[in-house]
Amino acid sequence: MTEVEKDDLVVQERDSSNFTDRLRLIKEHDNIDIKFGYQKYTESTYVNAWLVNVEPSEILDAPTKTVLSATDFYFIAENGSRLKISYPFRPYLYLGTIPGTEFQVASYLNKKYPIAHVEHVEKENLDLKNHLSGLKSKFLFVSFPSTVEMAAFKKEITPQIKKNQQNLKTSNDYTAMLAQHLGVAKTFSDGEANEQIIDIREHDLPYHMRVCIDEKIFVGLWYKISGCDPSNQKPKITRNFDLIDAPDPVVCAFDIETTKLPLKFPDSSIDQIMMISYMIDGRGYLIINREIISADIDDFEYTPRPEYKGEFKVFNEKDEKQLLKKFFAHLLKVKPHVMVTYNGDFFDWPFVEARAEFHGLKMYDEIGFYKDSQDEYKHINSIHMDAFRWVQRDS
Repeated sequence: MTEVEKDDLVVQERDSSNFTDRLRLIKEHDNIDIKFGYQKYTESTYVNAWLVNVEPSEILDAPTKTVLSATDFYFIAENGSRLKISYPFRPYLYLGTIPGTEFQVASYLNKKYPIAHVEHVEKENLDLKNHLSGLKSKFLFVSFPSTVEMAAFKKEITPQIKKNQQNLKTSNDYTAMLAQHLGVAKTFSDGEANEQIIDIREHDLPYHMRVCIDEKIFVGLWYKISGCDPSNQKPKITRNFDLIDAPDPVVCAFDIETTKLPLKFPDSSIDQIMMISYMIDGRGYLIINREIISADIDDFEYTPRPEYKGEFKVFNEKDEKQLLKKFFAHLLKVKPHVMVTYNGDFFDWPFVEARAEFHGLKMYDEIGFYKDSQDEYKHINSIHMDAFRWVQRDS
């Protein structure tokens, strides 16, 4: 165990009040992945696989019992099987300090934030007037075991940085500032060291995007993957340029029809779903709520144009609850890689979720779809594509 990992373990046990909740979420995510056929690949043998989706996640590091941020990469193997690689990667940010104070600030950070790991780096600084000359600025590279710790760090330090920036603009202590810029050594107390931090950079990029950019791993390409590289006992993902043609992911597009009062918009608290129609890889399905529809519906064909052939299999269910259970069960059977809706974020998914809740079913527990902080419906491993967003974007 490294010193960084030891520090992580101590601080997480002491400070992380949601540690148990994070472990519970890790297990929930793994269970949903298993439902959709994704087995965590931990073998050292390299296999060829096509990357279909990427999601931020967390893992429990067994030797240290530490929760680490990771990115879950979801693959379709050459033989059609589904594999998942949980790729640990420390989230990070850069701190800029008043020139000449880097080492004292680093010492302060190491003492105050033992869970963080601080390194000295030089980076191109586009704020410099002569940055095209190749001149670089010194920064502190600060990494964390997970995004939870990094978010807490940012919340605490950002107000101080803003205050420092304002003080720097209005400072009249020209002599002191000149001495610092010329590199004259000066010793600071911890409180004063905190006042030397004047910039924070690359802190707002979504975690999984940061990992993909830094590691050059992108959806829609073939890779050679190993769950445990013998050289470092960690997963390894390398681009396979020999394979080009993509496999065929399972795509499901669905739409719901509901009851409603005259001249009213459907209300999920009182209205019901009377039909769910969906297509999976060109084959159509229709689930009927017989509590609303007066008679059974037979299988039928609907082919508006020759190139859009549609043969529909009909399931006549006795009530709304059975309709929902049939829909959820079918999704778990076919395990779609991609779900397509039209205005699904605003109407279809919220309505399905509310009606499932009415019948004592939790959509997240059943099939793993949930509403995020931006009111968009996401999934742990499946992609949700709301086509209405394209219409809004292109209009």
